[in-house]
Amino acid sequence: MMLRRRDRRDRISAAPLALAAGTLAGALLLSACGGSSSATSAGGKVDVVAAFYPLQYLAEQIGGDHVKVTDLTAPGTEPHDLELTAKQVAAVQGAGAVLYLKGLQPTVDKAVAQAAGKHVVDAAALSPLVDHHLDEGTDASGQGAAHAGDPHIWLDPTRYAAVAKGVGAELAKADPAHAADYQRNTDALVAKLATLDQDFATGLKSCTGKSFVTSHAAFGYLADHYGLQQIAINGVDPESEPTPARLAQIQQSAKANGVTTIFFETLVSPKLADSVAKDLNLKTAVLDPLEGVKDEKADDYFTVMQRNLTNLQAALGCTA
Repeated sequence: MMLRRRDRRDRISAAPLALAAGTLAGALLLSACGGSSSATSAGGKVDVVAAFYPLQYLAEQIGGDHVKVTDLTAPGTEPHDLELTAKQVAAVQGAGAVLYLKGLQPTVDKAVAQAAGKHVVDAAALSPLVDHHLDEGTDASGQGAAHAGDPHIWLDPTRYAAVAKGVGAELAKADPAHAADYQRNTDALVAKLATLDQDFATGLKSCTGKSFVTSHAAFGYLADHYGLQQIAINGVDPESEPTPARLAQIQQSAKANGVTTIFFETLVSPKLADSVAKDLNLKTAVLDPLEGVKDEKADDYFTVMQRNLTNLQAALGCTA
């Protein structure tokens, strides 16, 4: 039932060093070209670099036709694993605006720090992070955890709205000529998020259960906001490996709280969730942390969140 954890530490720490020599000349050239209030593409649009899907979505929805958005994390890729190429590092340093979440992707953090661009949005600064570590006071390996803030703020629509407002304000600074459009698009998106928030609040108000089990601790903000309890097999890192003691605790908590479903996610192997569910004779279903979208033509933030709500309602026995 144990999964092998992929060790990314060496790759993450080595990547910026390996890229430094190859990107220096290009970065200097791009920095020189982007020395004005914004860097623009050949079509006159503001070049926006987003670290991963939730920030890409904000940039596209708020920027509209005035921006050209590059997502550093390819569709279907788990963002925790991101390693920047030389071209991507140069893109960060030459962008008119950069959107990232400090602490989620170390290689992006380093590229942003080296770029020192004017128009940088750190989502974590717009909605301060909270620790959603495992409640036993240890990480999934059984060791004492040095807890960093949980990065999954976009799964609470109210927190995501706060980030949207910050993105809109920064795009207006980068491109003052279209500030009114950015404000209008921001207002429209924030209104949609308010409606989504109300959908969740109403849909999860009358449920027979309040606890749900997930493959990793991505849903702490969602649980906090709607009065639910997240029981996570793994910690905030989806690839951490739970100990037998942790799995025993999960089984006890699931039984004590009448859990019917073990949730897994789209970008990480479901084997562990399947194994726990089989041991407890429970169902499995998808609860998507929206770290990425596999098919952006078929889905977006709102369609995935509505599916999450439907699946939570089924698992928790909600009547709304």
